Amino acid sequence: MQVIYAFAIGQVFGLGILISGVANPVKVLNFFDFAGNWDPSLGYVMGSALVVTAIGYKLVLSRKRPVFAMRFTIPSAKQIDLQLIGGSIVFGIGWGISGFCPGGLIPALGLGRIEPFIFFAGLLAGLIATRSWRAWRYRQQPVSA
Repeated sequence: MQVIYAFAIGQVFGLGILISGVANPVKVLNFFDFAGNWDPSLGYVMGSALVVTAIGYKLVLSRKRPVFAMRFTIPSAKQIDLQLIGGSIVFGIGWGISGFCPGGLIPALGLGRIEPFIFFAGLLAGLIATRSWRAWRYRQQPVSA
């Protein structure tokens, strides 16, 4: 049953991405083009998403436990470190260059255009490269006694 709910929620999210135009990289890139064809509508989409998310968190976290799990699993990390900042910068640059973010990419894959698939290949390559680099770095650390 949990898979069916996850699928339904994914469908609602994807439909929202398509209706709002966020799957269209031109709309996203125009949001970042302050000196040219600036389109502020993406800001309205993001602001609305923040309001809905805040209300959703308030409602969900007021429950004793989740519907499909024994307990809530909320990230405990609170520090802002170099890894978070660096990842945010790379994410923002990639979003600004391509007009795609992972959330908007998934529905865009169904539009029949090649650009989302090219971005997806680059996204996978970046994920694999990062994991490989981290594994290499971990192996380079001296073993403590």
